[in-house]
Amino acid sequence: MTQAPTRPAPDSSHRFCIAPMLDWSDHHCRFFWRLLSKKARLYTEMVTTGALIHGDRERFLHYNAVEHPVALQLGGSEPSDLARCARWAEEWGYDEVNLNCGCPSDRVQSGMFGACLMARPALVADCVRAMREACGIAVTVKHRIGIDDMESYQQLVDFVKPVAEAGCEVFIVHARKAWLQGLSPKENREVPPLNYPWVYQLKRDFPELCIVVNGGIQDLDECQRHLEHLDGVMLGREAYQNPWRLAEVDPLLFGIDKTAHNRDDVMHGLLPYVEQQLASGAKLNHITRHILGLYQGVHGARKFRRHLSENAYKADAGIEVLRQAFHLVREANTVASNSVA
Repeated sequence: MTQAPTRPAPDSSHRFCIAPMLDWSDHHCRFFWRLLSKKARLYTEMVTTGALIHGDRERFLHYNAVEHPVALQLGGSEPSDLARCARWAEEWGYDEVNLNCGCPSDRVQSGMFGACLMARPALVADCVRAMREACGIAVTVKHRIGIDDMESYQQLVDFVKPVAEAGCEVFIVHARKAWLQGLSPKENREVPPLNYPWVYQLKRDFPELCIVVNGGIQDLDECQRHLEHLDGVMLGREAYQNPWRLAEVDPLLFGIDKTAHNRDDVMHGLLPYVEQQLASGAKLNHITRHILGLYQGVHGARKFRRHLSENAYKADAGIEVLRQAFHLVREANTVASNSVA
């Protein structure tokens, strides 16, 4: 087996990442996140090779230029199909193409991709090798620490080693096992215990690799603790449900100025985008569903969420619905500030 050519040592480009999340991390959501952090590495929802090869490729690959650095996550297990899609990812300007070896859903298993691929490291290595040969951008893998009856750390090593030899230099490790039978995808995010020490050990055993940890991370303090041992962290649901946390990523983890100094800055940046998208035929609620948590914890947050939830889905909903929600939360904050004074 010929080893792929070595590449330069990993840099800090994966220091903070936001996870690919099905039905959540679409291009509207990623634009919103970019208003909060310039440096966070963004990932698309998982796109299957079949969807790209046989479906509406432009719809699946579309993104906004401001999203960089942005990675395309693929689901698949046929090396030639993955190579074809990796080539498209490069042609479309993505910074990275990521292979999903961590999703535990029944639908994914039936297609022979996702977490079940952890039982077939030689196949994953073939996939990575084919993708590396097809494109010049980074090819990375997101996976679990194990599946089903994989109980030992050595089995995790036995997965990583051949994939690394095939040319993968960045491994994003969800620090839970996946049970492919008997647990739902939701339970697979919560029930199997987290095992961060195995991820730390992986970095010690493969110091030349970029090892990023995912799973169970709630805030940036936890991120900083993980970064004492690892090259990067990946935040998932917390980034979606409490997006304002992302405003601290640039100063705390990258040492640069904040992108947004307050939530209103984010809204001012979002309004022109929403107007442009509506003019292009987008539906308001397809955008506003991602920002419902922006004002969480401040006065008027409930009014903001309620107004959008009750009005943004309507067929004639326009930019004024968002402006009204913005006005409601600002008004509530003004009243609260005056009462304190």
